[in-house]
Amino acid sequence: MKKVYVGMSADLIHPGHLNIIKEAEKLGRVTVGLLTDKAIASYKRLPYMTYEQRKTVIENIKGVYDVIAQETLDYVPNLEKLRPDFVVHGDDWKTGIQKETRAKVIEALGKWGGKLVEVKYTDGLSSTSFNKSLKEIGTTPDVRMKRFRRLLEVKPIVKLMEAHNGLTGLIVENLEVKSGNKTKEFDGMWLSSLTDSTAKGKPDTEAVDLTSRMQTLNDILEITTKPVVYDGDTGGKPEHFIFTVKTLERLGVSAVVIEDKVGLKKNSLFGTDVEQEQDSAENFCYKISEGKKSQITNDFMIIARIESLILNKGTDDAIKRSELYINAGADGILIHSKDKKPDEILEFCERFKKFERKVPLVVVPSTYNMIYEKELTEAGVNVVIYANHLLRSAYPAMKETAKLILENERSYEADSKMMPINEILTLIPGGK
Repeated sequence: MKKVYVGMSADLIHPGHLNIIKEAEKLGRVTVGLLTDKAIASYKRLPYMTYEQRKTVIENIKGVYDVIAQETLDYVPNLEKLRPDFVVHGDDWKTGIQKETRAKVIEALGKWGGKLVEVKYTDGLSSTSFNKSLKEIGTTPDVRMKRFRRLLEVKPIVKLMEAHNGLTGLIVENLEVKSGNKTKEFDGMWLSSLTDSTAKGKPDTEAVDLTSRMQTLNDILEITTKPVVYDGDTGGKPEHFIFTVKTLERLGVSAVVIEDKVGLKKNSLFGTDVEQEQDSAENFCYKISEGKKSQITNDFMIIARIESLILNKGTDDAIKRSELYINAGADGILIHSKDKKPDEILEFCERFKKFERKVPLVVVPSTYNMIYEKELTEAGVNVVIYANHLLRSAYPAMKETAKLILENERSYEADSKMMPINEILTLIPGGK
């Protein structure tokens, strides 16, 4: 029989996929090259179903002889191994981001006389529209929580943006930027204690209690689907921290970050300009281990934030604490710095790479913000947090608008600073 190759993501199976397989079966024995989670995440969102789940579905579709992994968006590596007589694809890839992929397929097939067969695109069916519908339906705590670990497995660097209310949550959830053949977006949300406190007009000293912060968290969870990482400050007493872990896990939060400080919490970016005391490694290890014991699932993560560089105790202390915290059960390490240059962070990363036991490494480049994500990835960083940028950009804009109204005794001069009234009325789904 002739060999037929069909490449697909197959995350949201619809009649269009079935039609392509049906047409491919007429030409010979069909092998589906199923894109891995990593391949899909390299150019768009993480698929809803894991590779193994998608493979199970495709294997049980009539007309499919075999399913193999397609490790990249590029078909050529698999085509050169299989040398199929036909490649079958929908005709919707002649333009747009897949145009280059199509050209490579034609070139590869030409080497052994293979042929590209393009099936008419099934009108009215779109993975993009299905994805939008699923977002509107929402998600479950279990699915949301697991998503962060899945992202860590398949993406070179996971990008989190702070959210401090429902509106900022929607920005992080929906914002996309097209860049070549890729769609860029934030992977999840950072529920910052700084921005949550500031939005409430209170100092970032753990003055906002857990109940109030849970209200902010619920506002965001109700209208978004992406994973959330929670800023847990110091975590409080170990006896209290276990209840925080249980609450966050039950709600579907993916991870909590706690910092190794004691006493009245002050923002780390003050450094030694204010009195800040680092917890002993022994006490903090105990807090981590108690938190881990209180978990119900293996999906929730406790990430230990190290303040050694903030408090001028040096890289040696930070590295020593990292090893101890990992051995105590920490699922990740956040190394923090207030320097304007990334040198000490990069030095830490280089030494962290040598650890025998690997856990994700997290950074927060608020001050050393000249460094690119690519440089952080090369240094071994797994997660980058943009910790306070939406609130910091919103405040000057709101202040300027208020100032213009005061100065001019009317709002006309502020129009150019604001979105149109009809846009704010329809911004939130269901508002019209």
